[in-house]
Amino acid sequence: MKKGIIFIISGFSGAGKGTVLKEVFKTVDNLGFSVSATSRQPREGEIHGQHYLFLTKEQFEAAIERGEFAEHALTFGNYYGTLKSEVEKNISAGKDMVFDINFVGAENMKKAYPDAVTVFIAPPSMSVLKERLIGRGSETEESLKKRLAEAEKEAKKIAEYDYILVNDKVDECASNLVSIIKAERAKRVRNLEFVNKLLEEIEK
Repeated sequence: MKKGIIFIISGFSGAGKGTVLKEVFKTVDNLGFSVSATSRQPREGEIHGQHYLFLTKEQFEAAIERGEFAEHALTFGNYYGTLKSEVEKNISAGKDMVFDINFVGAENMKKAYPDAVTVFIAPPSMSVLKERLIGRGSETEESLKKRLAEAEKEAKKIAEYDYILVNDKVDECASNLVSIIKAERAKRVRNLEFVNKLLEEIEK
């Protein structure tokens, strides 16, 4: 069976990754979303195993010690990470997987899975990003400063991604991401088994 493809999606907090991905999942079949683990407390309406795997800080650190994470990072005082077991379970079954992780996680995932495809979703400008963050209505002045400072760090890593999408219009950005997924699925290196099967039929 052909292994699933890992798609790593990164972007500034407030760039609209979640909204774009919702549209993509409506369109693309055989595509799963990796459930990350975190040490933060669940927010209202969040379900363990569906939105995140909620671990205590002690449980998370113990899993790090056992080498169970493909990537992990400490962000805004909380751990976030991707369990190797979650990755292997899905890609071994031929399912393509989307990972919504920051640039630190993306770097670590690429080390563990060099064939992973990386996509960065950016706003049209940093001023638009600031407007979107303020528009959430959930940011304090301090948290806004932290998120913008984090965005400055991330901006320096954008050039390392395979694809860069500007999220000006959600439907257009989602459509472009769908095109990337389809193109990656059609790549020669991912379809050699099919090619060899055709050649075997010709030689018979």
